[in-house]
Amino acid sequence: MKKYRPAAVAGVIALGLGLAACSSSSSSSSSTPASTTGTATAAAASHVACPNGTLTFGVEPYDNASVLIPAYQTLSTDLGQQLGCKVNLQIAESYVAEILAMKNGKLDMGEFGPAGFVFASQQAGAVPLASFADSNGQLSTYTAGIWVKKGSPVTSLKQLAGHTLALSSTGSTSGDWVPRYALIQAGVQNKVKTEYAGGHPESLEALLHGKVDAAEINSQTEASAEKAHTFDPSQYTEIWKSQPIPNDPITASGTMSPAAQTAIKNALLHLNASAFTSGKTSIASELDFTPPASGQVMIPVTTAMYGQLFALAKALSLTTSNL
Repeated sequence: MKKYRPAAVAGVIALGLGLAACSSSSSSSSSTPASTTGTATAAAASHVACPNGTLTFGVEPYDNASVLIPAYQTLSTDLGQQLGCKVNLQIAESYVAEILAMKNGKLDMGEFGPAGFVFASQQAGAVPLASFADSNGQLSTYTAGIWVKKGSPVTSLKQLAGHTLALSSTGSTSGDWVPRYALIQAGVQNKVKTEYAGGHPESLEALLHGKVDAAEINSQTEASAEKAHTFDPSQYTEIWKSQPIPNDPITASGTMSPAAQTAIKNALLHLNASAFTSGKTSIASELDFTPPASGQVMIPVTTAMYGQLFALAKALSLTTSNL
């Protein structure tokens, strides 16, 4: 599995298995200035949510780090201003690295993919706080899909038997778990040659360059590639599409106090829409959702909202070795 490595950007660190905890070594003298909501309020939030003056926030590598860094840097900065402390953004090197980092006390917060959240919840005690709202103010979703070139004789999952299929990377919700379960349900799981391309963009590239007969392309990757003019859906056919998958939860480490979790949750829910856009990059475009025209961009979430993923992990007998 290919691991993304972020470009050198000030304040952004690659999150690996051996990462040293930043929150324990940073002093409150490096805190981000309090927001205009009031110094006293920010100071109180800082005391509750980040007594050491910093929070570490990890994001799973669902796209190239060069894209994710600008997309999440504004959110991290604005969240820090709300809380009155510095939020250090860290792009994980892999799904499992992010889970282990939180388990080992090296992450205060983490945005996990729905599949990653299953194990982050079970093994690292990750507590879901908020996720991204759609235009109706409901929890936004996305879909997995399997695509072939237009005119391909493959028109269904059963007809994939004897053909090659590119998946994104092990542990991906839409690029691994969901399509593999679909192959099982279609009875062809042992008849399709699956290959992990290394990520969602790489899976798409494998199809575009004719390296495979079919590829998993989720709706997020499809939207990003179409916007970048690197993918023309009219030249391809989607032979299978999943049910809606709830978008990533932003979580807090279970070792944080309930008061700290509440403070971070409230800060996330009250971020302005501008916090989710950095230049030409936005989290909405990365996760393929249309935020509300007005009101909260983030809404509260609970573990129960991701119940379908816990059920899927159980049905497939999955463990972190499958990440």
